[in-house]
Amino acid sequence: MYYVIPLKRVYWGRRSNRAARAVRLVRQFIARHFGVEPDKVLISNEVNEYIWQFGIEKPPRRVKVYAVKDEEAGVVRVYLARKQD
Repeated sequence: MYYVIPLKRVYWGRRSNRAARAVRLVRQFIARHFGVEPDKVLISNEVNEYIWQFGIEKPPRRVKVYAVKDEEAGVVRVYLARKQD
């Protein structure tokens, strides 16, 4: 399932750890929408690199991701959507 996750809330705080907070926000967003614990959300390297591409102070304002729930393992895997708009 595709989701466009708004990350503009991370800009409200201090600049020194915005990208790390954006990754946590993605994890919390997906956990809330799939009904799992945040530690059961596995974020791919593509998503992580997309968030960190401009450094710790300037993450993107939104990210489009594709999330798949593995019922057997009870985890949700998050991948970067192929086309970023």
